[in-house]
Amino acid sequence: MKRILLIKLRYIGDVILSTPLLPILRKRFPEASLTFLVNPGTEMVLLGNPHLEEITVLPREGWGNQLECYRTLRQARFDGVVDLTDGDRSAFLTYWTGASVRLGFNRENRWRGKLYTQVLPSAYGSMHMVDYHAQALTALGISDPVGRPELYLRPDDQEQGDHALTSLQIGHAPLVLLHPLARYVDKSWPLERFAALADWLADQGAVVALIGHQQEVLIGQQIINLTKSKPRTLMGQTRLRQLAAVMKRSALFIGNDGGPMHMAAAVGCPVLGLFGPTDPHVWGPRGEKVSVMYKGLDCQECFHHGCSRGEESCMRQISVEEVCQAARPFLD
Repeated sequence: MKRILLIKLRYIGDVILSTPLLPILRKRFPEASLTFLVNPGTEMVLLGNPHLEEITVLPREGWGNQLECYRTLRQARFDGVVDLTDGDRSAFLTYWTGASVRLGFNRENRWRGKLYTQVLPSAYGSMHMVDYHAQALTALGISDPVGRPELYLRPDDQEQGDHALTSLQIGHAPLVLLHPLARYVDKSWPLERFAALADWLADQGAVVALIGHQQEVLIGQQIINLTKSKPRTLMGQTRLRQLAAVMKRSALFIGNDGGPMHMAAAVGCPVLGLFGPTDPHVWGPRGEKVSVMYKGLDCQECFHHGCSRGEESCMRQISVEEVCQAARPFLD
């Protein structure tokens, strides 16, 4: 194959977890041109990846913009498409390219299975997502083991990250990043526990900084108000790649399951992930120095719909003391 398209129309963490396929495809098809199609905003974690020739973003709005993207995909004349999304829209786009090899998942056994030349095994939930994606490699006759996700930083990213670090005035103290938010509220550890954790980390001599979007600044301020140590905040102050550069120079990331957790692991930052309704055996961080806190409760029935366990919810069963104990080896 001379032109290969990968599709992942999901979130930042999902795209990061698909990157281990890229070096293997590059090794197997050294002369091929690799293109990655993603949702707006998620392309930032692919910039600088040496295994990609092109990153294409599928517009969310504007029929004209979307049709232009469809036209570009058709004219690219891809030989093979690997759809890692497991969704109807991406399946149609896979078919629309006209590629002779079209691989994709069909976990729900929907009509989209007819649009692929080969439907990949639906082993969702029984393996980590990195290995789940790797089933596409097996379908291509590739048996190479997959590595860990990677996010490549450029010199200007490092420079901007250094600027953010200078503003924190951390000196020689270890920097610990706390990410207290999540896409779904049921995946979030209580704010007062993040506050207590921040105070404990400060007592250990660490500089603590909260990270998050501009829309989360007020929640970050709530945490700061609950602390004695008054941690620093980078919420709303960094762009995605600048934040990744800060992560690369941090001693530890502690946060809920989400895109920032996978970003930190992908740049080599030690990670302590807090899991509740999602299973770390499927969605856990992949990296050299990663650990998770997980009670193993069956929360699938209430995930996305509000927790039915009240004060005994899966996230509340993770105590501050447990997280402090798990964090200590990273600080040592």
